Amino acid sequence: MKIKNLFLCFILTLFLTGCVKSAPKTHIQFATWGSKSEMQILKPILAQFELENPEIKVDLVHIPQNYFQKIHLLFASNLAPDVIFMNNLYLPIYASAGVLDEMQSDKNIFYSKSLKALSYDEKLYAIPRDISTLVVYYNKDIFNKYNVPLPSTYWSFSDFLILAKKLTKDTNSDGKTDIWGVGFEEDLLYWLPFLMSEGGGVLSDDLKTLIIDTPESRKGLNFYADLRKKYHVAPTKAESASATMAQLFLQGKLAMQISGRWLVPKYREDAQFDWNVINFPAGDNGSVVPLDASGWAIAKSSKHKKEARMLIKYLSSKESIEKFTNSGLIVPARIDVSQGKFINDTKPPKNSNVFIDVIKNSKNTPVSRNYREIQDNLKEKTNYIFN
Repeated sequence: MKIKNLFLCFILTLFLTGCVKSAPKTHIQFATWGSKSEMQILKPILAQFELENPEIKVDLVHIPQNYFQKIHLLFASNLAPDVIFMNNLYLPIYASAGVLDEMQSDKNIFYSKSLKALSYDEKLYAIPRDISTLVVYYNKDIFNKYNVPLPSTYWSFSDFLILAKKLTKDTNSDGKTDIWGVGFEEDLLYWLPFLMSEGGGVLSDDLKTLIIDTPESRKGLNFYADLRKKYHVAPTKAESASATMAQLFLQGKLAMQISGRWLVPKYREDAQFDWNVINFPAGDNGSVVPLDASGWAIAKSSKHKKEARMLIKYLSSKESIEKFTNSGLIVPARIDVSQGKFINDTKPPKNSNVFIDVIKNSKNTPVSRNYREIQDNLKEKTNYIFN
């Protein structure tokens, strides 16, 4: 009888256990851009977050192309994701429209310039993941081959031009340049440091005045244009054809290239030569490069703000930022990560500390609500200047 009762209890327990439903998960949408390699870093982080927070399910919305155009449509359709990866160039559009939640952060954890970049009207609207600045990449093998001294930390625009001239080579004597002293990009990001280093820029710091036509700005812009048009140390559109500057650098056709940290993973994998980085040269106003930042924002319309903040706290933790940093993809906005594994990385470039050193003299890019429109207008005008 006892055995029978025990058996019935066992069956009853199984039945009741099977009928118990697990608690429903809270779904939060998280929108981001990112390459395939970046997604390979992000997805395991999200999976671990879900493991540690089983009551939350993160629905990843990966938008690799036309990101902000699609984010804008989602906001317009009242379908904004709960968490949105954001950069400082677009943040003023959404912050001024009142569609982002205000954020709070410990100022001792992140570089102050990264927090400033993701603020609008002195209110923080995104927690920073990374800082974006510009440095000069150089092909050390080309310098050594032609016995040209390597660039120095204290070099000037004049020094930069002298090196570019010495490194521009017609190696086959066919009348065509085979190695260029420096690359040439027409996007505003790449020529803005030439203006800033001369004391100019595009927008005034109070965002009220266009300063692109000041003598300082014109001096910087003309110097950059002359690299291609007057001195012929940079390739024209026709000469670079369909190749990007990164492709030309990897092909050994560029001695120097102005760019950001995002190229490091590709160069680590594909470069068949010795390469390194150095800070941007100095103009009359010193060596000044624009500083931008990316981070995570929360839509004001989100119905799951508690969970959204939990996710952002996890993504911006030291452990998560280290995972993004270890790939070489980003300059971390967290001070503790930048002073740890980042500067002690044994992988190239040897001078990784340069990415951190330039933060001190960098300048937050002055960005207004209509900054994209200003960029588009400048593109038309500079196309004539550059070409």
